[in-house]
Amino acid sequence: MTDVKGAAVAAQEKPAERSEPSDGRRVGAVGRPPERSEPRGTGRRPRGSSRVRNAVLWDALSTVLDRIAPEGPSDVVDVGGGTGGFAVPLAELGHRVTVVDANPDALAALERRAAEAGVTVKAVQGDAVDLLDLLGPDAADLVLCHSVLEYVDDPAAAVRALTATLRPGGSASVLVAGQVAAALHRAVAGHFDDARHVLTDPDGRWGDHDRVPRRFTRATLSDLVAASGLTVGELHGVRIFADLVPDGLIDAETTGRGHGGEAGAADALMALESVAAVHPILRELATQLHLLAHK
Repeated sequence: MTDVKGAAVAAQEKPAERSEPSDGRRVGAVGRPPERSEPRGTGRRPRGSSRVRNAVLWDALSTVLDRIAPEGPSDVVDVGGGTGGFAVPLAELGHRVTVVDANPDALAALERRAAEAGVTVKAVQGDAVDLLDLLGPDAADLVLCHSVLEYVDDPAAAVRALTATLRPGGSASVLVAGQVAAALHRAVAGHFDDARHVLTDPDGRWGDHDRVPRRFTRATLSDLVAASGLTVGELHGVRIFADLVPDGLIDAETTGRGHGGEAGAADALMALESVAAVHPILRELATQLHLLAHK
């Protein structure tokens, strides 16, 4: 099996990417908001919370890569891939990876990151809706579209473009912000009117100062993807519990292993997230919804 998660954990010692905008601006049309990086050179291990929050996603990617390329590397396109949080680990595993992003600064950081890792990742500046023009048809075995559809002006056009870029038999990995989770988090923080507004607003926004232009439910995401001609596969909930518990409980620096060899908090929470990720009710509560779709 492709050790995607192992490479991802190693890559977490490199700058981490943020999927939320820092200033509320709509940005270029893969729609990826400005990214932030953790400082380099601290010598610290990746935080347990980061490892937990990504575990379900990397497990899903490992499964799909084993299916579409069981005997060799695949061609992967990461739309809005920014500085390479997914692209570089996949390249380290031998896959041929192209990142398409509208932000030239992010692509420059991607190239530096790839060089430091000793891998090659192709960087293409452009928008999600222009994928077909940028790469041509049938260019990819796997297209990642993570934290993009929330921000683009036309999500349907973006999904149609990535569908055209996929080869027959290929898959798309689509990650979006969850609407129900946003209501839950606003309510837990005491913002009850905001929580109600999230649930009644067609775009799943809690107000004018909400930095996310739109959020999705399982139904709205599945309908959007199916309308492009892709076959909707399994939906995973990502960060169901991890965003509700304090980081200190799952920090890899402090948890370790308990008495009798039982798993520490980070491992226990990852196991819980893995089971909850496909639970038909709990996955709706996830901060992010991850959908695999196939051509």
